[in-house]
Amino acid sequence: MDILSIALPALSEAFALILQPEQLTFLALGVLLGLSVGVFPGLGGIAGLSLVMPFIYGMDPVSGLALMVGLVAVIPTSDTFASVLMGIPGSSASQATVLDGFPLSKQGQAARALAAAFVSSLFGGLFGAVVLTFFILVARPIVLSFGLPELLMLTILGFSMVGVLAGQSLLKGLVAAGLGMAVATIGEAPAQGSSRMDFGFWYLQDGLQLVIVGLGIFAIPEIISLLRQNRSIAETAALGAGWIDGLRDWWRNLFLSVRCAVIGVVVGVIPGLGGSVVDWIAYGHTVQSSRSRERFGKGDIRGVIGPESSNNAKEGGGLVPTLLFGIPGSGSMAVFIAGMILLGYEAGPQMIRNDLPVTYTVVWSLALANVFGAGLCILLSGGIARLTLIRFPLLVPFLFMMIAFAAFQSRQTLWDLGALVAIGLLGIFMRRFDWPRPAFLIGFVLAEQAEVYTYQATQIAMLRFRRGWEAGLDYLVSPTVIALLVITVVSVWLGMRQSTAIHDGAGTATEDRSKRAPMLFAALILVFLVVVTVDALSVPVLIDRVFPLTVAGFSAVLALLVLVQMLRQSVSSPLFADAEVHGDDARAAVGLWRTLAWFLALLALTALFGFVLAIVLFFTLFLRLRAGVGWPRILALTAGGVGGLLLLAGSLNRDFPPGLLQALVDLPWPFAGR
Repeated sequence: MDILSIALPALSEAFALILQPEQLTFLALGVLLGLSVGVFPGLGGIAGLSLVMPFIYGMDPVSGLALMVGLVAVIPTSDTFASVLMGIPGSSASQATVLDGFPLSKQGQAARALAAAFVSSLFGGLFGAVVLTFFILVARPIVLSFGLPELLMLTILGFSMVGVLAGQSLLKGLVAAGLGMAVATIGEAPAQGSSRMDFGFWYLQDGLQLVIVGLGIFAIPEIISLLRQNRSIAETAALGAGWIDGLRDWWRNLFLSVRCAVIGVVVGVIPGLGGSVVDWIAYGHTVQSSRSRERFGKGDIRGVIGPESSNNAKEGGGLVPTLLFGIPGSGSMAVFIAGMILLGYEAGPQMIRNDLPVTYTVVWSLALANVFGAGLCILLSGGIARLTLIRFPLLVPFLFMMIAFAAFQSRQTLWDLGALVAIGLLGIFMRRFDWPRPAFLIGFVLAEQAEVYTYQATQIAMLRFRRGWEAGLDYLVSPTVIALLVITVVSVWLGMRQSTAIHDGAGTATEDRSKRAPMLFAALILVFLVVVTVDALSVPVLIDRVFPLTVAGFSAVLALLVLVQMLRQSVSSPLFADAEVHGDDARAAVGLWRTLAWFLALLALTALFGFVLAIVLFFTLFLRLRAGVGWPRILALTAGGVGGLLLLAGSLNRDFPPGLLQALVDLPWPFAGR
């Protein structure tokens, strides 16, 4: 009753603030900006909030908050366009959506998938806002109860999803996850800063960025595959009223949406996890809780509803540590805190105590933004889904341009594009030989925090054990840790039983496949893991050595077991899956290397002339030689693509990759840096 007596007047005042015409206008403006930024893969909330940061200084505080909340709330909704229509993760929070959303798009059901995603996002966002309303006053002890052991167990729970995402071979899934973790150890160690696997190369000293790995593992392989087939993404034009079917799909799976929204809120509350893991946990739960699982990974609408319900609910959960403690739950929340400071607010307990109505204004701005954003996306979904009927070679220059630009935002160097090509090659061959790419990405995403939490929890536990065994055990084995451990064990058991539920698109087993190519790729993975193991042995600091040595060493043993199984089993085994023999790639009209050469050509042109001139040349050559387009259409498409890119980069204050020409000649922006 005391809580209600405090909350109800604050809620009433918050509604009076946010429902003012001026605040609603800025909220709608933020939604439109968020939708615009979200459709570009790899940009996300950090880039969007950075865009509005210079303009909010001096604004009315409530208007500024409405603008920022509107922007950040709808990006997990609008990033679904890229995930479903193009097979490109729009952001780290929409990676799992690709698994079933993109196959639905290729089947001509893009509008259905988008509509189900948007309604799920709307429900998740509203659910997160409602939960946050009541959490504001009671969540403090809940959040504070999560120490390092609990965070570590939650991270391990994320790893347990590997069993669900392992495809036809659990052993290959475990190796793929270990490979992702090994790749994540490249660069400086988080504990003492020792160099690992950088070979003295400055670019690798900070490791590889998630945006590059996500685009390389998922986007490049799918774009190359579709380009080789020389057709549109979808094979039918029956999109019409597909969004109504999506609404019905969501209603039929309402309880699933509720459960995944709860997962989103719980994970969002924990700082440092957020969008990088919540969709995978929700997707794993969706598969584990389903009676019929054979369609997952091939176009099951439940595989869209689950992750999309969780990633928007996560925004509500992420505001709990942000508003209550001033601890950003994600990168975008860190920028959000900086914006609050510019508006005269300091996130933390004092804001709950002194500015509770403004706090609730943030909460219900989040709810209204989800309503506005989802409504706009649903209205636009049918028309935008028709993009899948365009002949794919006409879309490729725009996709390559967007992917390269997004990757370049990682470190603002040409090596970003080189890293994208390298990871893209890995993704292409993982897709070809049915090595589960989601398992790889989970390993990469969770590796750093697993190492940090393990190191910090171990150090504190050792200090506690010096006081006595009971003190140490009380720290490590709390009721929350035990509960998470039980959930993890159950998840692993279910994952092992369902390891064949999700297929990564490599086709079925047949007798006319060769053992040579799949075994060669497995051997290369083993060699890399051995190199990581040997490199870890040379790391001088013990605590920086243990994690990569354990991960790479154990994964190398598993990779060796894969090779041994390959030697002992027949060619019909799923271990020898090869999409070049059976599957979409086997029917491709153009060879792999001939197609990949176009992306390599873009990299070479950028190295010579800089990105802007390279894009102009690439558009012209590709549309003329590969797409067979006439000169008037080439001029129009090139002008539209390059002009849109310059407008985006100018508004975001971004530069483009330079080339040899920029080193020799002093050029103005956009041909050189500012």
